[in-house]
Amino acid sequence: MEQYKRAFIEFMVEAGVLTFGDFRTKSGRKTPYFVNTGKYRTGAQVARLGRFYADAFQENMEGEKVDVLFGPAYKGIPLVVTTAIALAEGHGKDLAFTFNRKEAKAHGEGGRLVGHHPKDGERVVFIEDVTTAGTSIKETVPLLRAQAQVELAGLLVSVDRMEKGKGDRSALLEISEEFEMPCFAIVTLDEIVTHLSQNPVGGRIVLGPEILERIRAYRDTYGADSHS
Repeated sequence: MEQYKRAFIEFMVEAGVLTFGDFRTKSGRKTPYFVNTGKYRTGAQVARLGRFYADAFQENMEGEKVDVLFGPAYKGIPLVVTTAIALAEGHGKDLAFTFNRKEAKAHGEGGRLVGHHPKDGERVVFIEDVTTAGTSIKETVPLLRAQAQVELAGLLVSVDRMEKGKGDRSALLEISEEFEMPCFAIVTLDEIVTHLSQNPVGGRIVLGPEILERIRAYRDTYGADSHS
């Protein structure tokens, strides 16, 4: 596993973004772990988060033509901004970015998009937190395509929960096939489990036998390989 992945897993735990216990996802599934990027709350955390996204972007999109980064409101807004900054400062890649308003602005320049306004033929990468049903993608692709005939170059999320979507295939694979674009994650659930089951964070064991067994049971019910 790459060093930046190991560091990102520990970073999520230390920030309280990755937690273990009893939770319910938006889709109604009871889950023993939860990822909430809304827990990032300082400038230093958000700056570091952008560097992790930038590292994953470089690993997965190196050599690919990308013109624009797009962050779906609301959580995608700080994510796309910090990723754009990190790519410019750390990798010399100055990409345009844009995000959407939830409601159209009726005054000034109006419209639903803030930042760069995409042009025909530009290739767009979505920057998201965690996605299961792909709802924000489905809602915002029409907004982008109402602005211009853009090409969807990819989706980058923080964590691939490796869960089934509507059917038996993984949710990210369903999104990939529906929108004909590759989908990537900084880390997968399997990588999280592998690292935290073998390494303490801040001097404490994060994944003990009980939580590990609950995650295995959850995966038996809802799990799907990222490529199936």
